[in-house]
Amino acid sequence: MSTDNATAPGGPLSGLVASAVEYMLDAGQRSVLFLDVMRRRGDQYREHVAQTAPHVLQYSAELIVDGRKLDEPVNYALVRIIPPKGVEIDLGRRPFIVVDPRAGHGPGIGGFKADSEIGVAMKAGHPCYFIGFLPEPMPGQTIERIARAEALFIEKVISLHPQADGKPCVIGNCQAGWAVMILASLRPELFGPVIVAGAPLAYWAGVHGKYPMRYSGGLLGGSWLTALTSDLGGGKFDGAWLVQNFENQNPSNTLWTKQYNVYSKVDTEAERYLEFERWWGGHVNLNAEEIQFIVDELFVGNNLAAGRIKMSDGQTVDLRNIRSPTLVFCSKGDNITPPQQALNWILDLYADVDEIRAYGQTIVYTVHESVGHLGIFVSGGIAKKEHAEFSSNIDLIDVLPPGLYEATFEAKGADTTNADLAVGQWVMRCEARTLDDIRAMGGNSPEDERRFAAAKRVSEINLAAYRKFLQPWIKGLVTPRMAESMRNLHPLRLQYELFSSRNPFMPAVVSLAEKVSEDRKPVSKDNPFMAFQEQVSKQIVHALDSWRDSQEALSEAIFLAVYGSPTVQAAVGIDPQSAPSRRQEMSAAHREMLQKRVAELKSRIGEGGLREAAIRGLLYVGSARGMVDERSLEALRNLRRKDTSKRLTLTEFKMLVREQFFMLLLDQERALAAIPKLLPDNESERHAAFTAIREVLSASAAISGEVARRLKRVAELFGVDAMGVPESASNVAPFDPKAKAS
Repeated sequence: MSTDNATAPGGPLSGLVASAVEYMLDAGQRSVLFLDVMRRRGDQYREHVAQTAPHVLQYSAELIVDGRKLDEPVNYALVRIIPPKGVEIDLGRRPFIVVDPRAGHGPGIGGFKADSEIGVAMKAGHPCYFIGFLPEPMPGQTIERIARAEALFIEKVISLHPQADGKPCVIGNCQAGWAVMILASLRPELFGPVIVAGAPLAYWAGVHGKYPMRYSGGLLGGSWLTALTSDLGGGKFDGAWLVQNFENQNPSNTLWTKQYNVYSKVDTEAERYLEFERWWGGHVNLNAEEIQFIVDELFVGNNLAAGRIKMSDGQTVDLRNIRSPTLVFCSKGDNITPPQQALNWILDLYADVDEIRAYGQTIVYTVHESVGHLGIFVSGGIAKKEHAEFSSNIDLIDVLPPGLYEATFEAKGADTTNADLAVGQWVMRCEARTLDDIRAMGGNSPEDERRFAAAKRVSEINLAAYRKFLQPWIKGLVTPRMAESMRNLHPLRLQYELFSSRNPFMPAVVSLAEKVSEDRKPVSKDNPFMAFQEQVSKQIVHALDSWRDSQEALSEAIFLAVYGSPTVQAAVGIDPQSAPSRRQEMSAAHREMLQKRVAELKSRIGEGGLREAAIRGLLYVGSARGMVDERSLEALRNLRRKDTSKRLTLTEFKMLVREQFFMLLLDQERALAAIPKLLPDNESERHAAFTAIREVLSASAAISGEVARRLKRVAELFGVDAMGVPESASNVAPFDPKAKAS
């Protein structure tokens, strides 16, 4: 082929040249539009931080309590979310309170779009409230003071809803999760179900080869650097450093992917990008006392589950005091709060499921397979599935008998039994689990525990040395103006400022972007240079990910080697041969109270009437499945609507379920034998109660096997015909109520 033919119109080189020209024009236009997006991001940042109370809530809100006006002022506030047009709120339903994380960013992420935690809760008919905060902490503000303020906020919500069917459901995202758990342990009477999403509670937990953030404290020599940063900030800790810690976990996204995605799809991605950046760039400050508590007591000290945190009045934070159901939502794709850090506090507190029940606790967890940390409480897909199911089925979670459960979700289909009884597109069920299910996710060995204990001691030593020798000098040198200048010069803030309209070169970008938009010529999808661009991008991401992986492996190796050294451990007072444990033994007072409660329940096995007998029979049969799902609860609700007798409140029903459950657990045979004595003589009433039991059981699955065998036994106890109950399999093993319960 001659050169003339190759370059002639229609020839291969001619087509390549045309593609190159088309790509270069598109790339130039995209570059201009991308720069304009960066300018808009900078201007948006400046407008946002200039506000007195910046937030990203999409919904209108009414201020209920301003924390700055309390006797012990804090920069937190309680607001009521005003439902948008078309959303009906049922004032008889329990309110939801969303507490936003104060982890460097400003408030509002729990409700910054329609498909959010607040959005799905209102869609389910619940009144919604929001606890947010201002950028600057109040003088003298501490974590303990914030907890007392949030208790006042919850009390206020309770007073506004005296007719609600239960105490408020409180959602704590990320850092707010551990704060809510601390408050729920100190003031358990205030809470309905507690939902903690992406919240770290067991700070040392993890597995080798993953989640290197837990090594950071040890590699930096402990929390002295936190104290230094606060002192350089004039007594305030800049939240931008916390945001940078997040970004350092994923350099390919921070340095390339996030921006490249906008550049490559600048015609469609700009608004979504700017919406998120409004929150991501809204950095807030913490008092030195607040961040020091967080680092010393939680992330480096790991004292929460161990019960080693004390309030100023001497009260100990003991998570076993929580009486409300606790729902833990975590993800395998979360490298900030992996499942081990979200769940292993349960292993620290309890020897087995029976001990969970002994404290009257109900713990439900669900583990997503892939979503990242922010997606747990930001993703619209997660909101429409998991959070929507939590909101719609919060009563199911509230009435579960004490124990450990996993919440699972099954998509509704044509073959779903009684699909009309399940709200939304999913069927939520709670399946009984044991502590072995959590252990199977992995965790620390005794050697790892000694390493982290050594890192904790090194942190304490270094912090004491800093406070004695360096802190007085630093505090004397830093002026308020110097501290403010250092905050303004933080790299994360500069990246917004440099591209804002204050930059004298950026106004030219505005006029150029307007011209480009008028004559926009996007590249064709099959352009070979566009494919090459995508390939280059993938190579950059791969290189940055490989660099991150190598750095993480090196960090882990250094941590394990240094703090695993018997010499280092012995030098800081850790016995290299010991097997450290944070397990707390049950107190003598609680054991005595438990024995009295057991004796009381046993003495009341023969007390009650038809209602107690029906619940006891339902629990006995249903426990054979080891799970309960939302269809069963909806069937129970339908029966309650038809019930003409005095209805129990949700709280009364919950107590009834718990008492009957424990009676079966303590002495199953005696509890069953007492059922005939509880029943009325009226055969039609007994038959109606038995029919109700069967309806509830058949709402979620066919009655067969052990369930059928148990149902026949209950029919005999009720003295009614078991017509319609299939014959049970003869080889079904007896069921152990201590292994599963529903």
